[in-house]
Amino acid sequence: MTDTAHIRNFSIISHVDHGKSTLSDRILEMTGAVDAREMREQYLDSMDIERERGITIKAQNVRVRWKSHVLHLIDTPGHVDFGYEVSRSLAACEGVVLLVDASQGIEAQTLANCYLALEHDLEIVAALNKIDLPAADPDRYAGEIEQVLGLPGDDILRISAKTGEGVADLLDAVVARIPAPVGSPTDPLRALIFDSHYDQYRGVVNAIRVVDGTMRTRSKVRLFIAGTTHEVEEIGIRTPHSVPVDELGPGEVGYLIAGIKSVGEAKVGETVTDAAKPAATPLEGYRDPKPMVFCGLYPVDGDELPELREALEKLQLSDASITFEPETSAALGFGFRCGFLGLLHMEIARERLEREFDLSLIATAPSVEYLAHLTNGQTVEVDNPSAMPPAQNIEFIDEPVLRLTIITPAEYTGTVMDLAQTRRGNLEKMQYLSPERVELIYAVPLAEVVVDFFDQLKSRTKGYASLDYEPAGYQREDLVKVDILLNSAPVDAFSSIVHKTRAQEYGRKMAAKLRELIPRQLFDVPIQAAIGGRIIARETVKARRKDVLAKCYGGDITRKRKLLEKQKEGKRRMKNIGRVEVPQEAFISALRLDD
Repeated sequence: MTDTAHIRNFSIISHVDHGKSTLSDRILEMTGAVDAREMREQYLDSMDIERERGITIKAQNVRVRWKSHVLHLIDTPGHVDFGYEVSRSLAACEGVVLLVDASQGIEAQTLANCYLALEHDLEIVAALNKIDLPAADPDRYAGEIEQVLGLPGDDILRISAKTGEGVADLLDAVVARIPAPVGSPTDPLRALIFDSHYDQYRGVVNAIRVVDGTMRTRSKVRLFIAGTTHEVEEIGIRTPHSVPVDELGPGEVGYLIAGIKSVGEAKVGETVTDAAKPAATPLEGYRDPKPMVFCGLYPVDGDELPELREALEKLQLSDASITFEPETSAALGFGFRCGFLGLLHMEIARERLEREFDLSLIATAPSVEYLAHLTNGQTVEVDNPSAMPPAQNIEFIDEPVLRLTIITPAEYTGTVMDLAQTRRGNLEKMQYLSPERVELIYAVPLAEVVVDFFDQLKSRTKGYASLDYEPAGYQREDLVKVDILLNSAPVDAFSSIVHKTRAQEYGRKMAAKLRELIPRQLFDVPIQAAIGGRIIARETVKARRKDVLAKCYGGDITRKRKLLEKQKEGKRRMKNIGRVEVPQEAFISALRLDD
């Protein structure tokens, strides 16, 4: 057990791509935690998908020694969709290293993560990274940090995580400025679970931070919220390899394996205490994150439904912000309605399900959760357009709104404002951080952001703008549900909730797209877009024609007419009883309407 006076727990936070994982690599190298032969870039990013995309998705923790101190370092994601991972990591720390790119300055996510650290009352050590770049201007951005975040300019360190310059001074500053953890080894045990993953041989592996007391192997521990008791099989530290130890004292960060087989038992935010001498109160856990974007996930092969359920449960263990519930669709069969924190989060989760659990999935178009206020005074939550009550029963609909913080070079202000306003955004605040950089704060409906807002923002500002968002409640809007009818029968998978002013455009686009995708039948197939009982757009898939006059050479005209009438009658009867078969590919292509 290490004396708490010699322990420092800290996280590295910054905007995406400002060098967190590179700094972690240098710290591992300089403290001798990883042998030079084993060293590789992004050492702590363990998933293939993280290495391919060059982003961190899961927070990772590692224990290193620096001079006479033990440092517990947590490398966190920078992307806005994984903000929940960051908030969990900060609960296990006493301080943070705030990295800012010396060639780009403060970005939207830098502000968001910095405010998150201040909320947790953590000590902030600010550092300007990438000073080796030709475009670096550390003095200018040190002034910007002082002005915007109020951190003294003289305390801001200048480092290069790539070359290692200044990293030793940064570690000294961490030891000098970040307070040691408090806690007594003789108090009743309280440890916080801040991350979990599933190992198929050993069950659930929890990342823990001991706050009070001492945890020992072979002791019996109790989970506060679940109320279950387990025997500790192994506790250990990550250096970054897993090293078993006999005990973990207050302030130490490590892992716990206690033969927990059920995925829902050891939730993130749970408090572990001693079964014989339990603590009186649990530690403060986490606010459950509220999903923002919903989509249906269906297995391509319907028999894989149990595998999909098990995979979602295991994924939820390592990423507690995913929610799911069963749903059925006339077109796609049985599947799950899943909730995510954002579009990238949705994409990553789907890719992880396909890779890690070997599933092939169909995802429906993303939608958001609306509140429908009914004429009888009830309020219904609607996260799937097909669940929307009939139009005549609805008084009005509220839709979720985001508060977007956009930081952009001043020359792109006009194009950014134009983008936000075409997406029904309201400007709340505009301020200049420096003569060249502007911060814009907009309230924009979430439904307008989920599709391609971020891509549009990047392309309009040549990649220079940065975006952060937070939920800003609900607002009343004039929304309608557009149904798509094939041969007068509604198809639930194609319904959508859109703003009244966009309904006609959406209906026309969808009808035109389906006309190309639906194969021709032996009768005319009308494709209609409707709001309630009113048709707002129509296209027709023309019938296949069979030439019934092929065998009539010459002869009386009445004979030809008789054959044509007979064909017409047959088509009319077929149209009344015929069903339009929509191929699976048509569903997938049509639901990607936004392409």
